[in-house]
Amino acid sequence: MRRTQRKSWAEKKKFATKMSATANVSAMKKVVQQLRVEAGINRVKVSQAAADLKQFCMQNAQHDPLLTGISSSTNPFRPPKVCSFL
Repeated sequence: MRRTQRKSWAEKKKFATKMSATANVSAMKKVVQQLRVEAGINRVKVSQAAADLKQFCMQNAQHDPLLTGISSSTNPFRPPKVCSFL
């Protein structure tokens, strides 16, 4: 009786090892596929991206409220006026 239990345990262990190997191969295939996708993406050099960003900022500086400020009449966040009736 013990022998059949051991054999059954060994078979279970072998099956679990096979399943683990299959899962590992599947996971590695997904990683390889993702790496191939990422390798195919066109890259822009950092120096070119920085130059483009600088040019964009210079072109749109006149419309930037952080640089030009907001007039007090159109500022929705201005502090409320205090009523001095009394």
